[in-house]
Amino acid sequence: MIYADYNATAPLRDEARRAMLVALDAGANPSSVHAPGRAARKILETARRQVATAVGGIASDVIFTSGGTEAIALAIHGAVAKLDGDCTLIVSAIEHEASAKNAGFANVPVETTYVLPTGEVDLNALSDRLKAWDTSRSGTPILVLMLANNETGVIQPVTEAASLVREAGGLTICDGVQGLGKLPVNVSLLGVDYLTLSAHKAGGPQGAGALWLRSGAPLKAKLHGGGQERSLRSGTENLSGIAGFGAAAEAAVTDLPAMEGLAALRDAMEQRLKAEGQVTVFGEQAKRLPNTSNFAIEGFRAETQVMAMDLAGVAVSSGSACSSGKVKRSLVLSAMGAPDSLAECAIRTSYGWKTKQEDFDLTADAWLEAARRRKLKETA
Repeated sequence: MIYADYNATAPLRDEARRAMLVALDAGANPSSVHAPGRAARKILETARRQVATAVGGIASDVIFTSGGTEAIALAIHGAVAKLDGDCTLIVSAIEHEASAKNAGFANVPVETTYVLPTGEVDLNALSDRLKAWDTSRSGTPILVLMLANNETGVIQPVTEAASLVREAGGLTICDGVQGLGKLPVNVSLLGVDYLTLSAHKAGGPQGAGALWLRSGAPLKAKLHGGGQERSLRSGTENLSGIAGFGAAAEAAVTDLPAMEGLAALRDAMEQRLKAEGQVTVFGEQAKRLPNTSNFAIEGFRAETQVMAMDLAGVAVSSGSACSSGKVKRSLVLSAMGAPDSLAECAIRTSYGWKTKQEDFDLTADAWLEAARRRKLKETA
């Protein structure tokens, strides 16, 4: 099986597995003061340092969570609560549901900032909105903007957007889940106030995530209890998951040159699919994650493609989701201006640390054969 769905979950790295086994053998609570507890605490803090270093931060600014969704929820609801609701969320039109839905449940006004056909947030429109900002009416502006889109791989101009927001006296929450291990991430260069991360996107285990918090950025705890994680996220930490997260983050950063090398292989695959299959590639005019490709051809439904590829031994994902037997087109592609008839036919391939060069060729072979069979069936 060729695994081409890294943006959903990356296979567990060997480094992460080894770190998890050590943590499981520790067999103690990191909050305990006895020797075994102190040993567990050392494992926890080593992972905190590894995750912080991976994003150019310091360990004391990292709060561990159960995953990316909890991290974004903590950032959004925690910031809103600390500001006593005197704020407005500005959410990009291409955000993951974890961001969009948490914003919708934050009980404060929510505005949408739109994207260009390239899939990048419209900085001019954002700038115009912020220049007209009335703090007395709308409170503090809080931008919610992902680092890179999970469907198209388009990298967002986060540094520029965060600068605009900062000049307007606002804050920026960045969903960095898809960025870690796929492109260099440095919180100082990004200029954001909050950055969320997830272990399993970078080759760590599922069930571990983190929120990096700029020192002094407003945040109020939403989960109370024993006071773990600086009393900002109470609950006994998932020691083995966090240990695996730290090891995976460190390994992923080391592997960045290899990840960057995937771009040329991805581009060659896309050129072949365009030439032989007449596909449309979404986001190709923008900077993208080197591992991601999202493409479509009208009339070839996404779910049919996913099943055909699976039968051919290639695991990919759909750009549109099925719910109760009904196809929902990709909101991301719709926000980019793609017609519904094309958006509902989009599939995504995403590669990573175990990918081999021939995987791209075999993916293209499988898709072109599926397209050929579909065409023969239609003309029969």
